[in-house]
Amino acid sequence: MLSRLLASAALTAALTSPALAHDGTVDVIAPFEIKGTDPATSGNVFIKMDLAETLVNADAQGRLVPGLATEWSPSEDGLEWRFLLREGVKFHDGTPLDAEAAAKALTIASGKPGLLETAPITEIAADGERTLVVRLSEPFAPLPAFLSEYRSLILAPAAYDAAGKVTALIGTGAYRLTKLAAPLRLDAVAFADYWGGTPAIEKASYQAVGRAETRALMAESGDADYVFNLDPASLARLKGVDSLDVLSVPTPRALLIKVNAGHPALKEPEARRALSMAIDREGLAHAILRYPAGADQMLPPSLAEWHSKTVAPLIHDPEGARKILADLGWTPGTDGVLTRDGNRFSLTLLTYPDRPELPLSAAVLQQMFAEIGVEVTIDSTNSSEVPVRHADGSLDIALFARNFALVPDPIGTFLTDYAPVGDWGAMNWDNPEFSGIIRDLAHGKGGQAERDRAIGIIQTELPVIPVAWYQQTAAISKHITGAVLDPYERSIGLKDMRWAE
Repeated sequence: MLSRLLASAALTAALTSPALAHDGTVDVIAPFEIKGTDPATSGNVFIKMDLAETLVNADAQGRLVPGLATEWSPSEDGLEWRFLLREGVKFHDGTPLDAEAAAKALTIASGKPGLLETAPITEIAADGERTLVVRLSEPFAPLPAFLSEYRSLILAPAAYDAAGKVTALIGTGAYRLTKLAAPLRLDAVAFADYWGGTPAIEKASYQAVGRAETRALMAESGDADYVFNLDPASLARLKGVDSLDVLSVPTPRALLIKVNAGHPALKEPEARRALSMAIDREGLAHAILRYPAGADQMLPPSLAEWHSKTVAPLIHDPEGARKILADLGWTPGTDGVLTRDGNRFSLTLLTYPDRPELPLSAAVLQQMFAEIGVEVTIDSTNSSEVPVRHADGSLDIALFARNFALVPDPIGTFLTDYAPVGDWGAMNWDNPEFSGIIRDLAHGKGGQAERDRAIGIIQTELPVIPVAWYQQTAAISKHITGAVLDPYERSIGLKDMRWAE
């Protein structure tokens, strides 16, 4: 009996004491799998782990700052951008970064699906050793922001085979990859020749762990030093663990319901508005997500230029929703589900468990929609099914999280998702006025009035239905100092971390 009590006490001390001895490796845990060495598929992991870098960086306020390029400027006609590369930068294989290497990496990246593919680039070339030139078919103001996105990471020439396929992760980051066991794990060591100085912590690891409860237990037990994406229940519990700092920060990410606007029950904007009015955003945000507030429009106040002060906010009004649907010809059946022309108002809601809040939120939304007579079946599956079912037309609605700061300017996400179509945004919806506004803004034309008008169109026609603005969360061991929780999800502060005294 005494031995069991002593063992229990030792376990409790292990879970709560910040004085545990570390093993010399910073262990990072997140839900995101590593799909290979190509930044196009796993660059979000590589940039967080300081394995590779972009020409342009963004700080915690979303402002563009130097990365591998120290300065940049457009030509007078806007058809050419010139980037001056940082001196003294080496790739992990010892070769120097020069304009030819950067041009090769970006040329290959621009030929793959992603944000850079949408930019009107005609040529990426070197002009001497340190000057990279990007030529355009038309002015494109957000180009520097596009070059800060993780799919624009600069890899060494030796990282590619003759066909341009990435065969090895050879970057310029503060850490060098030593082992990759896709899709779950990578190991890295500090890069002694890093241009910004050798990191203080020698080793780092990354592990993809899908279950939120498991990630929380790893943080609590000391098996992990930095844990991303906590579920609401675990977040509350971990705040009481002495060995951890639990952080939360608003991010430019939104919880959205993607709507198939071509679905017979959803083709009228009024029907989509009825679904929106059924949602108690404040209740869901506070009780389920533990967020400060729900989303009364698409983008949060932190994106000040895109958070409109002129649009009417989305409201919760189930009675009003029922009236709208009645006016559209929907009448309750014997089981309470609405019918029209012999068809039930029945939808499949697709979501995925990578983000632990999604299935839980889906269950709450299912109940809210049932209150207005809309029957919803939840299909919790892989996130890849969202674009797949968009493409084959089988998607009804989907609950997902969308990052509007893949580049610091949300224009990048709008270009890929809504102008005119995108598999993570509008489905069977096209508004020429909206598309024109987005194109003009990308060309550097227009300002606040045009942004407000674009948000107003989304707010009125609801090709997607906003639910909540995101809070990113992390549990960080008190063994380390210097860790950060970046609203733009680019950095965890790895290269600046140190072991606590």
